[in-house]
Amino acid sequence: MRTRKLLALLIPCTALLAGCASSPAPHGQVKGAEASSREMGQSDTNRVATLAMRANLDSLYLLMSKLYRRNPAEWKKTAATREEAEKKVRQAIEERQAWPELQGKRDIQAMTLALSPEFKGDRVAAFIDATADMIIVAHGNKIEFFLVDGLDAQPLYNAARNVEIAAWILASRRTTAGAPLLLSDEIGEQARNLSFEREFGKIVGRLDLMAEFMTERYRRAGISYVQNLLGGSFLQFLPVR
Repeated sequence: MRTRKLLALLIPCTALLAGCASSPAPHGQVKGAEASSREMGQSDTNRVATLAMRANLDSLYLLMSKLYRRNPAEWKKTAATREEAEKKVRQAIEERQAWPELQGKRDIQAMTLALSPEFKGDRVAAFIDATADMIIVAHGNKIEFFLVDGLDAQPLYNAARNVEIAAWILASRRTTAGAPLLLSDEIGEQARNLSFEREFGKIVGRLDLMAEFMTERYRRAGISYVQNLLGGSFLQFLPVR
């Protein structure tokens, strides 16, 4: 009788484990960038920083596209089509051109203007351009990094906090007319869309990781130096014959 009860418990457990062992549904694959001659001038740290920067800019471009779709009145202020508006912003960011509606302001001053209730221009373009500029400034005004380049952890950490603040302002601040600055995340009875918050979170996570990585890199450099000194005296192999 006891054996029968044990078998009755084992059979469903075995079936459950078999289901867990089956191949999961495909969700894509990790793909690396194609090798280029420019990488010869990059250390591993340079390469990681370059990839993180590119991922953050791509996240901003995705947010721009999503914001334009939810706020079509914004792109109509500066372009004939949404695609044209997105292209203009991308070009300004990649070529480090000042966005005209930001009145020559850069970095956090530009973010402040883009998120002010009184701003009348294309708020999506201004916000994305200003945020990208702030992140690039935190990386020493560079998008790609090579052996001669170094990064300071504190500006990267500060940039992460700035993105958090910007996301909060975007979700809570109102225009002078009482409307949201821009329509973004939506939580309601009929729909629940938190994709904007998730994308902002990815940017914050990458910036925090890079800040911690740079701090750890310099800390480990000191430890490695001491290890090499000790190794020279105490960690040498001894002759056995």
